[in-house]
Amino acid sequence: MNGPTPLRIAMLGASKIAPHALIAPAKTNARIVVHGVAARDRERANAYAREHDVPQVFADYETLLASPDIDAVYNSLPPSRHADLTIAALKAGKHVLCEKPFAMNTAEALAMVQAAQANGRVLMEAFHYRFHPMFTAILQTARERLGALTHIEAAFCVPIAQKPGELRYDPALGGGALMDLGTYCVHWCRTIAGREPKVIGASQRLTEAGADLASDAELDFGGGLRATIACAMDSGPRAELIVHSEAGSLTALNPLAPQMGHMLTLKTPDGEEAFTFTRDATYDFQLNAFVDAVQQGTPALTGGDDAIAQMVIIDAIKAAARAAR
Repeated sequence: MNGPTPLRIAMLGASKIAPHALIAPAKTNARIVVHGVAARDRERANAYAREHDVPQVFADYETLLASPDIDAVYNSLPPSRHADLTIAALKAGKHVLCEKPFAMNTAEALAMVQAAQANGRVLMEAFHYRFHPMFTAILQTARERLGALTHIEAAFCVPIAQKPGELRYDPALGGGALMDLGTYCVHWCRTIAGREPKVIGASQRLTEAGADLASDAELDFGGGLRATIACAMDSGPRAELIVHSEAGSLTALNPLAPQMGHMLTLKTPDGEEAFTFTRDATYDFQLNAFVDAVQQGTPALTGGDDAIAQMVIIDAIKAAARAAR
């Protein structure tokens, strides 16, 4: 008996992340096929398609969304184009895998999720780390070996050069350390805590254009659990998550992309244990989860409610940092 027809997906944007997040994992996944791409610059889209063996180049985003040959889209455009084009895709009957950060703000996130619900389509934020066995183990180990948690430390810092066209230095496009890097830290903490926090303090170092070079925040999840997050575009590289309880601690090195090297270390009064996991890419697991959500109705771990709650905290951190200036 034949399986479901492969999901036909097209890319909004000729982005640097798409070859890793979509094109490469799709080549070894019979359930999905990358069918096309559209970009602001048609010639750039043509060159991108040739380089990555993408069969079709659409004249523009609107033509792609109107195509009956496309079942889903991957939106890896700057965050400033997430809401309008994701909503347009959903209204056109397409499922959407949307890169993080999900939106520019909570209001946009709400509108996006409402459009998904109104049109009966899957909308999933691309927090790829969440689907890897390493993070599953982090959650299980914290729950089973640490008990009541007291503190979470999350840090993600990567040197990002400021150069012409670098969107992460343009706040109007959704740039900045918090939106690009800190969003992972916030999501790690929220996922481990299993509930939503209050922001009790935040600070940012800004460029002259208003993009945050670095952001720090303290979150209170209630029940004796607090978290601190730190992100920066002018230090690192560092991707680290530490979970504390009275029973011990759990340290995860590179929970973001364990395929590039990682370690999980549990320390308790009984001693220290270290664990490693598959080096299969996080993006492979994410793509399978997206197809499962579309074809089987499997609830998406990073679906609408989670995406809205995430933007609520991002907005609150920005507001707390403004208030502290």
